[in-house]
Amino acid sequence: MTASDDLLRRIENEPELAGLLEWPGDFDIARRDPVEELRLPTGLPLEPIAGDGAGGTYFLIGEPGGTRPVLFADSEGQAALMAADLVEAVTIIASFTYWQDLGAGHPADELLADMTDDHPDYPSQRERLLDLLGVTPFTAEEARERLLASVSRTVPDFVPLARHEEGGSSYESAYELLLSHTVQA
Repeated sequence: MTASDDLLRRIENEPELAGLLEWPGDFDIARRDPVEELRLPTGLPLEPIAGDGAGGTYFLIGEPGGTRPVLFADSEGQAALMAADLVEAVTIIASFTYWQDLGAGHPADELLADMTDDHPDYPSQRERLLDLLGVTPFTAEEARERLLASVSRTVPDFVPLARHEEGGSSYESAYELLLSHTVQA
């Protein structure tokens, strides 16, 4: 077993950890049904491991026991690698539940202020989540750099393809790259 596989089993077996990942993390292991059937061009398996409140799905790529990057696919047809493995993904999520906005270049202090205004218990819940995970939170710059490095590795092998049925025939369409406007070409 790898650290990612071990962490997934731990999340599945520790209700408090799973609950804190659900809120404030918006990483809900009970939401494992993707919006649509996806596959990767490489043929590597996709294992749905969690969903978010907007219909997005987190996937582990590859077989258990190996290095398994994390792919996030939203419900609007965008996707990207968000982390090198589940440990990195969960650390990013616990450090910055608003990771997509952070990755898009929004100032971390403003995102934190907005989150705290909307949810005054956010800082204490975040600290409890980080404590349960036993991880050191990333700085905003570290999280942004890791996110963008992962996103930049998405094309071409990890851009998911969605299967569609229409008028008795089937076809596939590629997802668009999430956070593509922030990745340097």
